[in-house]
Amino acid sequence: MLINRLKGMEMKKRSKNYEDAINYKNRGNEKLQLRDYKGAIEDYTKAIEINPKYAVAYYNRGIAKGDLQDFRGSIEDYTKAIELNPKFAKAYFNRGNIKSELRDYRGAIEDYTKVIELNPKFEYAYYNRGIAEGDLQDFRGSIEDYTKAIEINPEYADAYVNRGVTKSDLGDEHGSIEDYTKAIELNPKYLEAYYNRGNAKDNLQDFHGAIEDYTKAIELNFKYAKAYNSRGNAKDNLQDFHGAIEDYTKAIELNPKDAKAYFNRGVTKSDLKDYHGSVEDYTKAIELNPNDAEAYNNRGVAKGKLQDYREAIKDSTKAIGLNPNDAYAYYNRGIAKSILGDESGAIEDYTKAVEINPEFVEVYNLRGNEKKDILDYVGAQQDYTKAIELNPEYADAYLNRGITKSILGDESGAIEV
Repeated sequence: MLINRLKGMEMKKRSKNYEDAINYKNRGNEKLQLRDYKGAIEDYTKAIEINPKYAVAYYNRGIAKGDLQDFRGSIEDYTKAIELNPKFAKAYFNRGNIKSELRDYRGAIEDYTKVIELNPKFEYAYYNRGIAEGDLQDFRGSIEDYTKAIEINPEYADAYVNRGVTKSDLGDEHGSIEDYTKAIELNPKYLEAYYNRGNAKDNLQDFHGAIEDYTKAIELNFKYAKAYNSRGNAKDNLQDFHGAIEDYTKAIELNPKDAKAYFNRGVTKSDLKDYHGSVEDYTKAIELNPNDAEAYNNRGVAKGKLQDYREAIKDSTKAIGLNPNDAYAYYNRGIAKSILGDESGAIEDYTKAVEINPEFVEVYNLRGNEKKDILDYVGAQQDYTKAIELNPEYADAYLNRGITKSILGDESGAIEV
């Protein structure tokens, strides 16, 4: 009888311990709702100390650690929850999310795949796996997963948008527009869908349609800086330079650190022959992004327009240092050197430009001019001929070759030209 009584007391004590663990877990849940993540972790930890096999407590603690950016600790807790309950689909799902945060996309895909095995109708697992596949450049696999998510939930607007983005990555702009349009039908206030559809239309050179979508995005959020920047690009392509500058300026007001907006405004100011203003904008873009080779190159061109050729050469040289394969930087530096009378330096730069881009027609013509100036008439004629081969309607090259033939005594050849 004594033994039986002791057993009964031991069972009662154990039951109370389990109840205490549940209470700590519940209190942790309340703190989690109040965003007291540290307090929640303390309670979940207490629950686990009482019941080391409490899978849900590990799972919930993993959520709290994730909210505190303790991703490694979060993964450890989700892993423990899975060890205790191998069919804990949500633990796999959340662990996959954290792995994605850590850019372990393959690991994330493994976890999402396990979720799908456990619950084939869980659209969010397909959706998130699609994102991870996209990060690994597996665009077709990504599209398949977004499509599966849509089959499960035909009103899943985010899945349409992400599938649209992925189709665009594959160059299917028409298909992407269809998906963005569907997302907008499901959610007429889906700002990103309008913006992305505008980008797709812009890529198809439907600049008017792009402007309409960017404008709609701005109506939904008048502080949407990148929509102003993109609308400015579309306006620039339609030769509405003043309208473009207004949009770039607005983008800069909303985000003073938007290097692209300064760069784009600099381009448009150059189109309007405001080279001083252009130099100022490129300079600001460079301050914000010192490794922007194109900004240096373009500023060099603007300085050249202002006849500041030595500074233009410095900028082209900086651009080349940042991007040694930029044929245009060599081309622009060659022009500046030519104007300063450095024929051999210009020839070197033009030669480098055509090595990078053998079909850079204008460079052959310019290099021919430099060779002609140093009396290398045969080399000049070869360059003019090459320019003509690449562009049979290049009138200047015909004229220059004719002059060179005449100098070499080939009058009949000069007349033919």
